[in-house]
Amino acid sequence: MGILRGIGLGAVGWIFLGPIGGIFGFLFGSMYDGMTKEDVAKGAQQTQKGDFVFSLLVLTASVMKADGKVLKSELNFVKDFFKQNFGTSQAADYIITLREILKQDYDVVEIARQIGQYMDYPSRTQLLQYLFELAKSDNYVHPKEVDLIEKISRNMGIRDAEFQSLKAMFFVEVENYYQILEVAVTASDEEIKTAYRKKVKENHPDKVAHLGPEIQKAANERLQKINEAYEKIKKERGMN
Repeated sequence: MGILRGIGLGAVGWIFLGPIGGIFGFLFGSMYDGMTKEDVAKGAQQTQKGDFVFSLLVLTASVMKADGKVLKSELNFVKDFFKQNFGTSQAADYIITLREILKQDYDVVEIARQIGQYMDYPSRTQLLQYLFELAKSDNYVHPKEVDLIEKISRNMGIRDAEFQSLKAMFFVEVENYYQILEVAVTASDEEIKTAYRKKVKENHPDKVAHLGPEIQKAANERLQKINEAYEKIKKERGMN
């Protein structure tokens, strides 16, 4: 019971309903004496759909393996993230689970589609932001990592413009400020103002408050990047 003792049925959620369940099934096999996988799944179906933590673990492993090697800097980033979100004890359980997932091969497309089916859109965009932060944790984003994150994004149902907006926040070029706001460089001042107001509304931290303070903090950082992009464009154009 040591691997996932801090999770329990309440955190399993919808994972037994699709491909993510296949990954975690073996982990739960020894956790519930006298219970079958079907028993656990039956209880799991009563929980809220859209389990952020398990999705995070599976996609974390995918990105860490994307360039063919798992780096210590990436693992340290993940450890710090889970400690900040769940505390030292539970984070240790999650890291052990992550190490087991890293040993497995799985279809990330099917997993991303399952996440897209059950997880709300703001949570999916925060998940995507986390993956970019993970990829950049070693100060170098490998092209294979970018390709994988784009594949995950597309199959989770994230709008392409949203993906490009997030990508631009981590790979800053002149055009990226416009990409962050999802507008063309040729857009009018009024179109830019409208796009900015829309992005602020869509990415308000309150939309992901249910995911906890650390996730909300990340959302605040994302909103700050949107504000910075807008200010850069305003300064460049001499907008009021």
